[in-house]
Amino acid sequence: MNKKLIIGLPAILMVLLISCEKKYQSPGQYENDLFADERQEGKAYIMNKDECFDGSELVIASSDVKLTDSSKGRGKSFYLYKVRSGKVLKTVRDSTVEMPMLFLSQYKLKIKNTDSMYVYLKNLEGYRFLKKDRNLNYQWLKAAPVYSVKADK
Repeated sequence: MNKKLIIGLPAILMVLLISCEKKYQSPGQYENDLFADERQEGKAYIMNKDECFDGSELVIASSDVKLTDSSKGRGKSFYLYKVRSGKVLKTVRDSTVEMPMLFLSQYKLKIKNTDSMYVYLKNLEGYRFLKKDRNLNYQWLKAAPVYSVKADK
């Protein structure tokens, strides 16, 4: 009897373990997404003109903004723009702004050559070597699009 029990008990345990269904094998089906209604994949937030003006430290209305340099294809891409002339609408830090001036943008701006545009800038964060070499002080406000001055009037 002991020999049959010693041989049969492990066999019975193996059959029971194999026959048990594993309900929690894939935890993905039991996840509960608490922020499903707030997630908007593929859609970026775009500020309106008032939010851009309030969030900026320097606002310039200019028709002479040109792309001067970019690092596209050489690591983290950024673009350098030059404002040759323009009217300062708001300044927080500087009482006078020397023209021409350079600013940095994380993405390529959709600039139309015929229109005047608002340039929304904030203090440059990071890029310390570029700041020193190119005398950069400002960068484009992150969620700000390019707004035309003519559309405002």
